Amino acid sequence: QVHIAESGGGLVQPGGSLRLSCATSGIIFRLANMGWYRQAPGKERELVAQIVTDGSRIHVDSVKGRFFVSRDDAKNTAYLQMNSLKPEDTAVYYCKTTLAVADSAGNTDYWGQGTQVIVSS
Repeated sequence: QVHIAESGGGLVQPGGSLRLSCATSGIIFRLANMGWYRQAPGKERELVAQIVTDGSRIHVDSVKGRFFVSRDDAKNTAYLQMNSLKPEDTAVYYCKTTLAVADSAGNTDYWGQGTQVIVSS
């Protein structure tokens, strides 16, 4: 059974930092691409960062230089280090795992439940 769980969200002041974690189980983590998304009030869910199986990373322009995505295959966990946080970073942050090959249920994508990040004074 696949389980994806984000943690590490909270309330921080502008300019502060948070590190989000995405713990996984039930997948071959080293073969999965890991993505971080966020959804702010009244907005569509958007990609923030992604790290694929070979360690290659992408970060969208709005967070580039401030956020950094990483993965620890030994812990089956992906991370999103968020620095220099801005109020516009306020959102629910979601982790998504994408399997290279569909699992026994025929699925490739799994989402966590999200963790709230609030950047405010």
